[in-house]
Amino acid sequence: MSAKAISEQTGKEFLYKYICTTAAVQNRFRYANVTSETDWDRLTQEHPWLLTERLVVKPDQLIKRRGKLGLVGINLDLQGVQDWLKPRLMRETTVAKAKGVLKNFLIEPFVAHTQNEEFYVCIYASREGDYVLFHHEGGVEVGDVDAKAQRLLVAVDNKLSEDQVTEQLLTHVSDDKKEVLASFIVGLFNLYEDLYFTYLEINPLVVTQDGVYVLDMAAKIDATADYICKAKWGDVDFPPPFGREAYPEEAYIADLDAKSGASLKLTLLNPHGRIWTMVAGGGASVVYSDTICDLGGVDELANYGEYSGAPSEQQTYDYAKTILSLMTREKHHQGKVLIIGGSIANFTNVAATFKGIVRAIRDYQGPLKEHEVTIFVRRGGPNYQEGLRVMGEVGKTTGIPIHVFGTETHMTAIVGMALGHRPIPNQPPMDAHTANFLLNASNNAVTPATTRTASFSEGHMATNDATPAKKSKAGLPAAKATTLFSRHTKAIVWGMQTRAVQGMLDFDYVCSRDEPSVAAMVYPFTGDHKQKFYWGHKEILLPVYKNMADAMNKHPEVDVLISFASLRSAFDSTMETMQYPKIHTIAIIAEGIPEAQTRKMIKLADEKGVTIIGPATVGGIKPGCFKIGNTGGMLDNILASKLYRPGSVAYVSRSGGMSNELNNIISRTTDGVYEGVAIGGDRYPGSTFMDHVLRYQDTPGIQMIVVLGEVQFGHAGACANQASETAVAKNQALRDAGAYVPKSFDELGDVIRTVYEELVANGTIVPAREVPPPTVPMDYSWARELGLIRKPASFMTSICDERGQELIYAGMPITEVFKEEMGLGGVLGLLWFQRRLPRYACQFIEMCLMVTADHGPAVSGAHNTIVCARAGKDLISSLTSGLLTIGDRFGGALDAAAKQFSKAFDSGMLPMEFVNKMKKDGKLIMGIGHRVKSINNPDMRVQILKDFVKQHFPATQLLDYALDVEKITTSKKPNLILNVDGFIGVAFVDLLRTCGGFTRDEADEFVEIGALNGIFVLGRSMGFIGHYLDQKRLKQGLYRHPWDDISYVLPEHMSM
Repeated sequence: MSAKAISEQTGKEFLYKYICTTAAVQNRFRYANVTSETDWDRLTQEHPWLLTERLVVKPDQLIKRRGKLGLVGINLDLQGVQDWLKPRLMRETTVAKAKGVLKNFLIEPFVAHTQNEEFYVCIYASREGDYVLFHHEGGVEVGDVDAKAQRLLVAVDNKLSEDQVTEQLLTHVSDDKKEVLASFIVGLFNLYEDLYFTYLEINPLVVTQDGVYVLDMAAKIDATADYICKAKWGDVDFPPPFGREAYPEEAYIADLDAKSGASLKLTLLNPHGRIWTMVAGGGASVVYSDTICDLGGVDELANYGEYSGAPSEQQTYDYAKTILSLMTREKHHQGKVLIIGGSIANFTNVAATFKGIVRAIRDYQGPLKEHEVTIFVRRGGPNYQEGLRVMGEVGKTTGIPIHVFGTETHMTAIVGMALGHRPIPNQPPMDAHTANFLLNASNNAVTPATTRTASFSEGHMATNDATPAKKSKAGLPAAKATTLFSRHTKAIVWGMQTRAVQGMLDFDYVCSRDEPSVAAMVYPFTGDHKQKFYWGHKEILLPVYKNMADAMNKHPEVDVLISFASLRSAFDSTMETMQYPKIHTIAIIAEGIPEAQTRKMIKLADEKGVTIIGPATVGGIKPGCFKIGNTGGMLDNILASKLYRPGSVAYVSRSGGMSNELNNIISRTTDGVYEGVAIGGDRYPGSTFMDHVLRYQDTPGIQMIVVLGEVQFGHAGACANQASETAVAKNQALRDAGAYVPKSFDELGDVIRTVYEELVANGTIVPAREVPPPTVPMDYSWARELGLIRKPASFMTSICDERGQELIYAGMPITEVFKEEMGLGGVLGLLWFQRRLPRYACQFIEMCLMVTADHGPAVSGAHNTIVCARAGKDLISSLTSGLLTIGDRFGGALDAAAKQFSKAFDSGMLPMEFVNKMKKDGKLIMGIGHRVKSINNPDMRVQILKDFVKQHFPATQLLDYALDVEKITTSKKPNLILNVDGFIGVAFVDLLRTCGGFTRDEADEFVEIGALNGIFVLGRSMGFIGHYLDQKRLKQGLYRHPWDDISYVLPEHMSM
């Protein structure tokens, strides 16, 4: 629910900080918060007025009618406040039926005033605008303000004026107070709009000669507007309703939800309860909770929540283990039940999400058995059969009683089983595997469109052509179309949602449409291009445009827009779309759009005659004609629910997940769906239940209409503000009007079947014969996910895996790498050598990188880098230029030195024999010799490394051999020393051979494949980058080599 209550302190802070009015608002920011941890001395230092003024104290915990409950201390001094708090602070109290602990209080200055100075003002949102209620008598005894108060509707996008307030609201106010009140109420309304309040009540509002005093205040803000109001709101704390504690587990799940693209929700209702739920989908979670309550489980219902939006395996595991941890903290004498339920998913891979739940069950199998937990599972959707199989398997292996059901079982039937109201079938019938729907048993790849038979009840409307909007009378809003979709409907999809578009095209194909329903896509973040899709067996290209205008101008046949825009951009893109008269239907998928923006979209849509489906919806479907995005799920569900041809039943639902459940129920109990729409779970959907019911009523092919609403349990759209709006009252009103109303969702399928059979019996509906649809090839990626095919991978890797919740280096999670302070040497050991090297080895690697980092600007690599940088090239180009000079003559001697010395040492050749052989063969000894350094001017880099190696390495046989060779070479010429390349090369061989992590063959292989040269390349890259940055920082110009440093040698016969 987007409208969330805020504390009185937060509400007043917003008001004092941002209200703009000529009225003198008194006592601004004069409030003090008191909890059990309050330091009174510090509090009085921060708020010295506490010591000098008379005070009021009251709990600030979303409690209504505090005055009548005796929860307001009035006209007290500070000692009186402390005395008043003693019997109340941290004490349990009962408010209505809610028991809770009073732990947060607000102290404010006492305002002496008379009764005739008290007023009541309230602003609240509705679909058509915002109502301002005002009553000239406020305070504790205000009574029924709905009946008493003056009421003024400020329509969406309209402004409130002081004249309106004075004329329509202040009729019973004395003249001396009208100007002040009018200014304050207008300022309050502007504040309400600017800060996205949805409810703001002040009672009493006191007006004296000194100005305006806001005594008691209650408010709600639209939490989805956080991205708009963050600068003004700051970090808002949303306190839980009184009587329900804020549990750390709820905060943990809320944090997971905030970091995820999926939806994860958890509310603890009764931690001691025995009935726990883990439900997929917002709509389904409401229905399950309603059914549990309906079957007498209300006092034992422990939690409410949902997981949806294709959470990852790790996210589902984290969610599941939280619930399992909570439910296994204390035993219940009857044991406990866990209901893992859900409707039929539209696009979530059920098997993938179940993996996380199965992991959690395995981890908690001991506590689950100890607490006698029985688990009931019911789910449908993509790959659900595999998910159910895995779930049943974990029950057998762990010994936990797990009862598993699929789409053949009514969604809420498991609730009756769990509560003992219906028997548990031994082996429920299982539907065919996902893949079976897509593999046609016949040899015919395509079923001709002419062999299709529409439902006989459609009569002359079988073609399903769109009916244009009726012409409206002058001055009235444009009328909306009765038929939104036909077999010829063309749509533009806003957003790069290739999976949803492919699903629409596959649906079009099985419906035997002549052309795809998607004409183009709009995606502002790339240039115009073409995107590849499949149309049956062949590939086609759909255009993608950067801006809406181009798409609209180039595709005049389009009349539907499907918007996958984010919650931040959905408003602007929708308002832009409605400027094109040819668009008569817009589906808005995004959830979390602020209500104020939604109401503006609705207003413009009504003026333009546009039907909006959503926001926060999966969309809608018209079998045989058109589907919106992911509606109806994947192709296996389309075929299973027979959505490829029209039936006789139309439905309208709030929930997208529940709309898929209705597809399943209706296909099993009737001849199928004619059309179905999910209007979305927001409080103000773009189109309402009645908009679609009346549309269906005017459609000849529809013989039954199913409306699935929800109890006031979760969705914002299911809230009841008065008795006539409760579910019980609505259901009774519908019965009185002649509608068929089941007692609960559990009975919905039976009622639909009964009504349908009556209509068939009296001839209203004549079922059509079934004709198989054309076969659509399965996508490769989905077939692989189902395990139906295999293919050799293009690449293999054994060092890194980024696919899971956490990056893994050679089997070690990145958090462990940092926890154990492995350093750069340790990471290099994991990624290069797939080993966790000893600490001294990691240190040696880091030392090698440090000593090879740079050797001045004169060497070829640094020189190249500098020349490139001064030519204006970028960092990558300059670095690459330097790296390309590395080879046998510069820097590339590590591998060659290691190979030469190893070969000589391993063959038993004496150092002198090795030197003589290399001389005889006319080869240089790699790693020997230096242009500057000599035996008399030793290289300190080599000396530092030598000291470390001698101290820490278990053995240094090859290094000792190389040092013996150095003695021979330096006796001939003092600069023929073992240089830094040679030293690192031979020392690294000693490291690989003696550290205990490698076999001899493995150590030799790393030398052979060039691992040691990598040390120089990695180290020297740091220096090259340094030279590049240095040249840029010094702003050096283009380099040109001086003539006097070039010897021009031309052939003599060419000289003049």
